[in-house]
Amino acid sequence: MATVYSAPNITLVSIIRSLLERHGIKCWVKNEFISAGMGDIPPIECWPQLCVEENDLPEATRVVAMALAPETQAAWRCETCGEEIEGQFAQCWKCGRSGPPPDR
Repeated sequence: MATVYSAPNITLVSIIRSLLERHGIKCWVKNEFISAGMGDIPPIECWPQLCVEENDLPEATRVVAMALAPETQAAWRCETCGEEIEGQFAQCWKCGRSGPPPDR
């Protein structure tokens, strides 16, 4: 058994659990109901932990890393004024023209 993900609340762990299960990785939650012990037990020790079999750990780690990676969009150049715009912006700050569609 290996812990592949841990978070301060069960909702975040449940989302990652569903994602791993969709990838065919069997997993289970450790410390799901231990939050009542917080105070007597250090808080981080009470966080729910998502566990997988050792042989599934590399693939599970890859899936979790991809899920938690920030989405980045490439910078784009405005076709009207030529200004270079950072990828997270959908409109040119200089002339107001809309940028390329997000899936570009």
